Amino acid sequence: MELHELTLKEAISALGAKTISSEELTKAYLTRITKYNRKLHAFITVRFKEAIKEARLADAERKKGTKKPFLGIPVAIKDNFLTQGIRTTSASPVLDDYIPQYDSTVVSRLKNAGVVILGKTNLDAWGHGSSGEHTVYGIPHNPYAYGYVTGGSSSGSAAAVASDFCIAATGSDTGGSNRQPASYCNVVGLKPTYGRVSRYGLVAFASSLDQIGPLTKDVRDCALLLNTIVGHDSRDATSVPMEVPDFTEALTGGIRGLRVGVAREYVPDDLDPAVRGVFDAAVRELERMGAQVDWDVSLPSTPHALACYYIIAPSEASANLARYDGVKYGFSCQDGDGMWDNMEKTRQQGFGDEVKRRIMLGAYALSAGYYDAYYLKALQVRTLIRREFDEAFERFDVLLGLVSPTPAFKLGEKLADPYQMYLSDVFTLPANIAGVPGMSLPAGFVDGEAGERLPVGIQLMARPFDEETLLRAAYAYEQATPWHEQRPEV
Repeated sequence: MELHELTLKEAISALGAKTISSEELTKAYLTRITKYNRKLHAFITVRFKEAIKEARLADAERKKGTKKPFLGIPVAIKDNFLTQGIRTTSASPVLDDYIPQYDSTVVSRLKNAGVVILGKTNLDAWGHGSSGEHTVYGIPHNPYAYGYVTGGSSSGSAAAVASDFCIAATGSDTGGSNRQPASYCNVVGLKPTYGRVSRYGLVAFASSLDQIGPLTKDVRDCALLLNTIVGHDSRDATSVPMEVPDFTEALTGGIRGLRVGVAREYVPDDLDPAVRGVFDAAVRELERMGAQVDWDVSLPSTPHALACYYIIAPSEASANLARYDGVKYGFSCQDGDGMWDNMEKTRQQGFGDEVKRRIMLGAYALSAGYYDAYYLKALQVRTLIRREFDEAFERFDVLLGLVSPTPAFKLGEKLADPYQMYLSDVFTLPANIAGVPGMSLPAGFVDGEAGERLPVGIQLMARPFDEETLLRAAYAYEQATPWHEQRPEV
C-alpha cells in the first residue's frame, strides 16, 4: 500500500509504531497535489514549505514522547474556515488577500490534536452552490470522471479525500454541502446535529442551517475526526453544552433489529432506474444483516423543503454578506463617486451571479410587506418538517434515503437553469431544516454517458444528537460492502 492510500486509523497506527514519519507522509500527499491538483483544482492554497516544517516538528515531538491523537496527520481545511496566518478566501475575490488573525474553533481543536495542515480546499463561493462551479479558483473536476462535477459546496474537500490528496478534510453543510459531494466522490460525508460542532470562525452562509462535519475515506475515520471537533464552545451561542461520547465506541454491535424507515419522499417513483438499483441493493444488504426495513413511511412536508430552504437560506445569507462592503476589509472598489457608490460597485464586482441571486432573493423575502408572506411562512413550514422528523424517530432508529436524485452531472450542464441545480439538494435539505444528523455513504456506481463509473451514495439520518446510532449503522453497512475501498484512477 502506498503512503497516500492510508486511512486515518492506519496512519495513526503507523506513526505510533514509527514505521513511517510524518514528513514522509506529508511529502507523499504534497507530491500527489503537485502532480494532479492543476487538473482537479481541489486546493486553492497549498502550504508546501509550511506543511513539511510542521511535519518535521511533529516528528520531533513524537521522539520526545508527546501524545496527541493526530500528531503529524496531514489534513485539508475547507477554505471557509478561518485559519490564523493562512489565506482564507471562501472562493470569492472579495476575500482574495484576506489573512485571518485567529483560528476557527474546529481548526484550533485540530491543531491542538497535532494535525499538519496541507492547505485550503476549493468550494462554491461563500458555500453557495451544488456543483463546485461557482468559484474563481478553477472549477473542481470529479476524480472519477473528468469533466463531471464534484458536488458542492465542499467540492474541493471531497475531491481531495477521494484523490488521496489528504487523509481527511473538513467541510461545512448548509443544505447538503458535505453529503452531496461525498456521494458524487465516493467518500464518507457527515452533517452532525445542529449545535453539535462549533461554528465559531466559519464564514457564515445561513446561520440557522450551517453545520461543520468531516469528509473521510471511511466511517471509522469519520468517528475519529468527530471525536476531536465536537464539544461545547462558549463563543458560539448555538453550541450545545452536553457530554461528548467516544464515537469510535459506537461502531461495534451490528444492526440486527435496527429499525430503518424508508421515507417514500426520498425514493420517488421517477428515479433513474440505475440509481434506484443501487438503492435497492443497499436495502437488501441492510435486511441481510438483520435490520428491520419498513417502506411504509412518509414525511409529507418534505416536498416543501426546497421552497422553505430557498427562502430561509438566502434571507440569512443576505444578512451575513452585508458585512462585505469594501469599507472594513476585503476587496474594495475605489472608482465610484463617493463611499456609497464605491460600496455598490464593490459588491457588484466582487460577488458572482449565484451570490447576487441569493442576496436578492433573501432581501426580497425579508422586505417590508413580504416578511410575513415568505420568511415567516417558511419558518412555520420548518416547524412542520421538524415535527414530522420527531414523529418518524418515535418509530425508527434511522431513516434511509438517497443523497441525490442523480449521480454527478457534467460541468456546465445545469448552470443555465438554477432551479434544476437546486433540485440536486432536494434529499439533503430537510436534515438541515430539521437540524438532525445526516450521513452519506458509498453505495455503488452507475454508468455515465461515455461509460464513466459515477459513484452513488445512500443517506442515513438519525434523531438529534444520536450520531452514535448513525455511525453504528453506517459502519455495519460499510464493512459488509466493498464500495468504500474503491479509488479513482486520477
